[in-house]
Amino acid sequence: MGQLILPTSGTIYIDTSVVIYTIEGNPDYYYLLQPLWSKFYTGEIQIVSSELILMEVLVVPLRNGNNSLVADYEQLLLSSQMQLIPISQSVLRQSANLRATTSIKTPDAIHAVTALSVSCNQFITNDKGFRNVSGLPVVILSEVLAS
Repeated sequence: MGQLILPTSGTIYIDTSVVIYTIEGNPDYYYLLQPLWSKFYTGEIQIVSSELILMEVLVVPLRNGNNSLVADYEQLLLSSQMQLIPISQSVLRQSANLRATTSIKTPDAIHAVTALSVSCNQFITNDKGFRNVSGLPVVILSEVLAS
């Protein structure tokens, strides 16, 4: 099992999968992500994401009527020091341009453009499609796990 290499300081952008793996205790990724959350809670790094992440993580728990899981997600995303970046018209225009020039889907384009707008040190995801975004410092969790 590989180890997640993190910067000593700076801004880490996380994709939706990171939050799902953490909150739901994914057996493959939960322990791999613990250094990320440890550095975050000690203030060594800042974790950011698009506000879109809130919608993405809540769909399945709401569909299943799992209010406890909804509360867990909301506690992490809304009650912690994690910063959710608003989806501005500028982000939407840039996301449209990214979609027009790549095969990336709308939610992923919003995440990628938002991450680029905050000049993150790392973009942690499990979606290899983000590699198609120029300038995005992508870390793929499955590759870290396999290393």
